[in-house]
Amino acid sequence: MTKDLQLRDHLLYVLRGGGAHISFEEFIAEFPINLINREIEGVPYTAWQVLEHMRIAQWDILEFSRNATHVSPTFPEGYWPTAGVAANDERWNRTVRSFQADLRSLENLVEDPATDLFSEIPHGMGQTILREVLLVADHNAYHLGTLALMKRVVEKHTR
Repeated sequence: MTKDLQLRDHLLYVLRGGGAHISFEEFIAEFPINLINREIEGVPYTAWQVLEHMRIAQWDILEFSRNATHVSPTFPEGYWPTAGVAANDERWNRTVRSFQADLRSLENLVEDPATDLFSEIPHGMGQTILREVLLVADHNAYHLGTLALMKRVVEKHTR
């Protein structure tokens, strides 16, 4: 196996929740739908709002990586749902499906041997596909950890 294939395999591994990370699929399968809007004292976001933030950020990075005309949302407010907005089952599931579709698109970008992981993205400011994929993996792992903790807290307080 070449070093290029080894790197691509490792990137796919971390994008999919490998190593010390929890996988998105495991999280979704275990998160109780009745707790998606539960507020936690001192925490400014619900689980759905964090998940929607993850979706927006991942989508933005994907689109930046492959589309020279993409315009990113305004930071930071454009990366979070409007305060006070809650999700129903349909909105939660739409967020999940969209997140999964964009993650698959990132995986396809990594798997494509024509994708040069090290070349600077022409419309960027020094970013590479490698950097952007690692950014997604890191951001997703961070927030999945946050969501796992939120799940524990809300479950403990609903017993």
